[in-house]
Amino acid sequence: MLDSFAPPMPIPGLIDPVPVPRAVALRADGRVDLIGLGKDQLRTALLDAGMEPKQAKLRAKQIWHWLYNRGATEFASMTDIARAQHPWLEQRFVVGRPEVIEAQVSSDGTRKWLLRSPDAQDYEMVFIPDADRGTLCVSSQVGCTLNCRFCHTGTMRLVRNLTAGEIVGQVMLARDSLGEWPSQPEGRMLTNIVMMGMGEPLYNFDNVRDALRLVMDGDGLALSKRRITLSTSGVVPMMARAGEEIGVNLAVSLHAVTKEVRDEIVPLNRKYGIDELLQACADYPGANNARRITFEYVMLRGLNDSDADAHELVRLLRHYRLPAKVNLIPFNPWPGAPYECSTPERVRAFSTIVFEAGISAPVRTPRGRDIDAACGQLKTAAEKKSRAELDRQAEQKMAALG
Repeated sequence: MLDSFAPPMPIPGLIDPVPVPRAVALRADGRVDLIGLGKDQLRTALLDAGMEPKQAKLRAKQIWHWLYNRGATEFASMTDIARAQHPWLEQRFVVGRPEVIEAQVSSDGTRKWLLRSPDAQDYEMVFIPDADRGTLCVSSQVGCTLNCRFCHTGTMRLVRNLTAGEIVGQVMLARDSLGEWPSQPEGRMLTNIVMMGMGEPLYNFDNVRDALRLVMDGDGLALSKRRITLSTSGVVPMMARAGEEIGVNLAVSLHAVTKEVRDEIVPLNRKYGIDELLQACADYPGANNARRITFEYVMLRGLNDSDADAHELVRLLRHYRLPAKVNLIPFNPWPGAPYECSTPERVRAFSTIVFEAGISAPVRTPRGRDIDAACGQLKTAAEKKSRAELDRQAEQKMAALG
């Protein structure tokens, strides 16, 4: 029995409960998963397994290329490594991918996967195709600590952080599904990544940083940092560090312009208030008119969608001189949700006020509503099904994906 089957970690309150580090559970077969390891870590893993240093340096370079540039999932396909060495590698290492428990395709082309780790923890990823881009929404935690009231993941307890391998593994699984190996800079469907799935990325900083460095490595997955966006609910002390050590685009889950409302729907606001958050945005390394900060604003009927709210949003962004874009998000309800979506007329009126102030405020088109696309819904729905039914559905849907 794996240690990771222990009960979830206790959550110390609703406000800013920083996750306690938990050791990664070993695989049942004792092998080391190489996905998520950087070049130096890969060489160290080979050395620790008993490989001679000079050979470990060469093999690490070769294996790294096969993993992150070619998308190999087995050592037998690594043709520049001697066949005689394949069994030695297979006995000690594995090239992992998340287990697909359920895969769904929406009528609008959105794809959503429910994934399972070796220690039986479930998390989600979503691929959203558009005419000029394809965006993969990646999770950083199993569950979440922040309890944002409009977010379905916020109704779940945090179980653990995802490892760097589990984070980058989502990108690699999507590449598998889309047939986009070997890695190439042009002509691919998966062009953008948003760290907007389950969890708060800045509460899993090291693993998110290490995974995104693999994604951005020009010799590997080779996705530009300008095509990656990290979304935070406002973990102010970590924002500058994210800009310096990761350097990707920043998105902030703002969702309200008054303390009273944001305290209710984003409880982290009680620790890091709106003014403190917006000052951190103004100080974010690399923020400029060419790399605007995106403010996510979910439209909740009668709560944060008035003309007065729109005018206050404009005032705040101007006060802090923020190079900003505001994404207005129609609320995606789930059974038992405490809010309703603003009417289309109210959303348009809000958007117009912000636009007329010279700030981009597009309304995000709801995607994948026919496949439980709100973050966390697929995991919740799956927990109500038998494992046998899930296995059968997963086989059918993966076959349909080709």
